[in-house]
Amino acid sequence: MEQENQQTTGPPIFSGENYHFWAIKMKAYLKVLNLWDIVERGEPVVQPLRDHPTLNDIKNHMEVMFTRIMACETAKESWDKLKEEFEGSNKFKSVKVLALNREFELLKMKDLDSVKEYSSMLMDIVNQIRILGGKFPDQKVVEKIMVSL
Repeated sequence: MEQENQQTTGPPIFSGENYHFWAIKMKAYLKVLNLWDIVERGEPVVQPLRDHPTLNDIKNHMEVMFTRIMACETAKESWDKLKEEFEGSNKFKSVKVLALNREFELLKMKDLDSVKEYSSMLMDIVNQIRILGGKFPDQKVVEKIMVSL
């Protein structure tokens, strides 16, 4: 299928929460548009905000957290700034992984939960751990489900 015929949706909007999920979606979005290499190379941002922006200009840029990156001069610098601010330090990620591991261990299947619902809750926790760089074997998930039944 030719690229002209493909419909694209807008970029994923970052709400200030779940940076890791947004970053994965945004990176995929930029790769589809063949723009990710521009971010990695650190090329200058093509359309910086003008000196005296209108409220509409500011609103449009707010959708991509512009206020946090307005001083950045390149796409890479913008990406790195958002990553630094919202991904957190290694210490923060380690603490978060520990908390998620504990949440996984303490999660119990309730009488009204279906196996599908329970496994979905477990996988949500596991995926968050993996996104933060934690290692989590599939075998552990299977064992937890089997023991819970």
